[in-house]
Amino acid sequence: MIAEEPLLFEIGSDDKTAVDFPPQPDAEECLGSCRRTKKIGLPGLSEPEAMRHYTRLSQMNISVDSAFYPLGSCTMKYNPRLNEKMAALSGFSEIHPFQPQNTVQGALEAIYILNELLAELTGMKAVAFSPAAGAHGELCGMMTIRAALTHRGDAREVVLVPESAHGTNPATAAMCGYRIETIPVNAEGLVDIAALQKRLVHGEKNVAAFMLTNPNTCGLFERDILKMADMVHEAGAFFYMDGANFNAIMGHVKPADLGVDAMHINVHKTFSTPHGGGGPGAGPVVFNAELAPFMPLPWVEKDGDTYRLIEANDGSVHSFGRMRAFNGQFAVLIRALAYILAMGLPGLRQAAEDAVLNANYVRVKLQDILHLPYPGTCMHEVLFDDSSLEGTGVTTLDIAKNLIDAGFHPMTIYFPLIVHGAMLIEPTETESKRTLDEFVAAVRSIVAKAKEGKAEELTAAPVNAFRRRLDETTAARNPVLVYKDETQ
Repeated sequence: MIAEEPLLFEIGSDDKTAVDFPPQPDAEECLGSCRRTKKIGLPGLSEPEAMRHYTRLSQMNISVDSAFYPLGSCTMKYNPRLNEKMAALSGFSEIHPFQPQNTVQGALEAIYILNELLAELTGMKAVAFSPAAGAHGELCGMMTIRAALTHRGDAREVVLVPESAHGTNPATAAMCGYRIETIPVNAEGLVDIAALQKRLVHGEKNVAAFMLTNPNTCGLFERDILKMADMVHEAGAFFYMDGANFNAIMGHVKPADLGVDAMHINVHKTFSTPHGGGGPGAGPVVFNAELAPFMPLPWVEKDGDTYRLIEANDGSVHSFGRMRAFNGQFAVLIRALAYILAMGLPGLRQAAEDAVLNANYVRVKLQDILHLPYPGTCMHEVLFDDSSLEGTGVTTLDIAKNLIDAGFHPMTIYFPLIVHGAMLIEPTETESKRTLDEFVAAVRSIVAKAKEGKAEELTAAPVNAFRRRLDETTAARNPVLVYKDETQ
C-alpha cells in the first residue's frame, strides 16, 4: 500500500526548480497595470521529486494498460503501442500549426488519407476534423445542420431525441437553440417507431433533426433505422446519428447506407487513443453531400501533388465558420490513422465482431444471476439491472465498489436512465476469454455474498483501494478546486 501522496504545493517550494534558465536581459516594461506584484505561487521541485510524485499517483490509478476497463458505452479498449510510436515521430510531434503549408505537406497528407478512410468506412462525402471529442462533434454536426437550414430559409425549432440516446445529444441541441422533444422507447429498448411517426407526420412541421444513438445506450441495434430515416427525410428534417458506439458496427455497415446525414466518430474510442480521465480525444464528423458545404473550416484538399488547407469560404463553400483553431487534435488523428492502416478492413470488421461476441459472452455467463431488462442478443455492450438483488440490502453501487476490490474498474452504473439500477458492461474486443471469465467470477462472487446476507461486508467496499468509499454527492456539489495554504 502506497502512503498518502501530498500535493505538489505541499512538497514544493518557490526557490527550487528542475530547470536552470540563463539570466534574462533587461527589457522595456510593457505590462503596465497588469504587471505582477508578487510571486506567482507555483511549487518548485527537483526532477526526481516531480517524477516520483507523478509515478506514485499513476500507481494509485487504474487504466486500460493495467486492468480490464468494462466501462459501458465508452469503449475503453487497449491501445497498441505502435500507434503511440507513430504519433511521436518528429515529423508529427515537432511541427507547429503556424508553419507554412509547404513545410508540413506530410502532416496534411496524413489528414487527407484519414479523411478518405473515414469517408469510405462511413459512406459519407466529407469529414470535419476540428472537433475535440464526441460532444464537440455533436455540436459541430448540429451547427452544420442549422447552417444548412438557415441557407435554405427554413427556420425549424425542434430536435427529436430518443430516451435511449446519449445524454449529450439533447444538451447539444439545446446549446444550438433548439427545443427538445423526447421520443420514448418500447418494451424491447428500441425507439417507439409509432411515436416517432406520429410526431413527424401529425405534429408541427418544425423538426430540424432527429438524433439517434445506434447501437443505442441499451446495447441494442435499432432495427427500424431505415424506416426512421425515411420518415425523418419525408418530414424535411436531417438524420443525425451519434457514432460513439461505431466500434460495434465498423466494417459491417456504412451509416450513409442507413440514411444518416451526419455522424460524429469518437476516434479516441473506436480507433485507439488512451482517453481515460477526460482526454485526449477527437471527434471528427462525417457529412453527406448536402451538408458538406456547411461544415466548419478548415479542411484539407489535394491539388495535384500538393495538399492545402481550405481556410476561408468561397463561392462553393458556405461554412458556418470554425469550431476551434487549427485542424483538431492532430496526434489523436495520427493514432487513428495508424490503427486503421494496421488493422485493415478485415481487422476492423473482426474487431467489431469480437466486441459483440465478448459482450454476449458476458451476457450469457451472468444472465442467470442478474436481470436483463431487455433479454436477447445484444451488440457491443450488455445491460443488466439490480432488480434480482431486491431485499438483499445490496445495490448497483455496491456491486461497482466491490469490483474495485477485485481489481476491476467498475462498469457504467445507473445509465441509461431509463433502466433503474442499470449496470452497463462493455468488454471491447481486446479482452481475452480468460479476462472475461475472471470478471464474471468476481461478479458472481459478489452477487452470491449478497444473496447469502452479507450486505454489511459488501456495503463497506472498497477496503483495499487507495481511497475508501466517498460521499460522491457532496464531492460533486461542493468540489474543492483551489489549494489553500493553511500555514499562511
